Amino acid sequence: MRGLLRGVGAAVVVVVLAGFTLGPALLERSINTVLQAPPYPVNEATHKLHTRLFVADLHADPLLWNRDLLNESAYGHVDIPRLRRGGVALQVFDAVTKTPRDQNYDGNTADSDNITALAIVQLWPVRTWRSLPERALYQSQKLHDVAARSKGRFVVVRSKADIEKLVQGRAAHPPLTGGLLGIEGLHALEGDLHNLDVFFDAGFRIMGLTHFFDNEVGGSAHGTAKGGLTDFGRQVVRRMEERQILIDLAHASPQVIDDVLALATRPLVVSHTGVKGNCDNIRNISDEHLRRIAAGGGVVGIGYWDAAVCDVSVAGIVRAIQYAVRVAGVDHVALGSDFDGATTTPFDTTGVAQITEGLMSAGVSDDDIGKIMGGNVLRLLRETLPAA
Repeated sequence: MRGLLRGVGAAVVVVVLAGFTLGPALLERSINTVLQAPPYPVNEATHKLHTRLFVADLHADPLLWNRDLLNESAYGHVDIPRLRRGGVALQVFDAVTKTPRDQNYDGNTADSDNITALAIVQLWPVRTWRSLPERALYQSQKLHDVAARSKGRFVVVRSKADIEKLVQGRAAHPPLTGGLLGIEGLHALEGDLHNLDVFFDAGFRIMGLTHFFDNEVGGSAHGTAKGGLTDFGRQVVRRMEERQILIDLAHASPQVIDDVLALATRPLVVSHTGVKGNCDNIRNISDEHLRRIAAGGGVVGIGYWDAAVCDVSVAGIVRAIQYAVRVAGVDHVALGSDFDGATTTPFDTTGVAQITEGLMSAGVSDDDIGKIMGGNVLRLLRETLPAA
């Protein structure tokens, strides 16, 4: 009987662990999808141009999931092997620390959280279960672990010296791939300015002020009040500029964008967005804000999902990019996929050359394609990252 009970107990443990292991994977398979499975062929002229480009993507969320990013996955959008096959030189990896239940674009409160359950079922360290800063730090740790195990194929970019190492390493065989750490929403500070320095020390170099709800820093485009910067938020903006951290206005309320534009002395980023003039909804930024961000030397990343472009296709993404270029100028438009962020996209990161092909077909010059596909991001990082 004891043997039987031990056997039943072991079986229960196996079932529970299988649920913990398979549940998040099944969830991700259902929410991070593509409209067309790979491969994503392009013509020879596109291939020749694309392989010469420094390709950069300003936003993806694979650190939220438990996939080993050194191994190519059959689901989701981003991992290191697929970045290499897609010719992507630099990927911004964002840490997501809290999202509201029944998340929507119109109005969310901060009194619920999906990430707690996800952290528990994915067996994240216990310290992350109730602490937003610890969730951010754990995701930073995960990316640095990928770099440490990559045998020199992947580097976390923290400084101007690192970005130059990455540029030089692109000429190697195999070429070097880089990652830049971001945070999606500074509710992760939990109201403590000291945590900004902790995050900087952990490698974060781009930080979004808000995500899907209003927080201690300011209003979200998807919050209930949708207000401007708080007094604490103004302190945060000033400290971010002192530490040479890029301020990301994705998901920010229009009033927060106005307030930051009035305060900022450095270029700003909107890492993943659409533009209202091309796809009109509360998620996307106005032509006026696009022009003002460009006037300050900033860069706006155009996303690939439905609310960003109103047409989830390569042609739809290209149209959105061309609209943004007409408004802001070609020096201020970039890619901001939102891969692995509970999105459906036309392709995974191995298919990003399809955008190069779409821009070529639209008559965009090779030089301008180079700027849009990553040259503008490279310029911005060379200007704004800490020296070392």
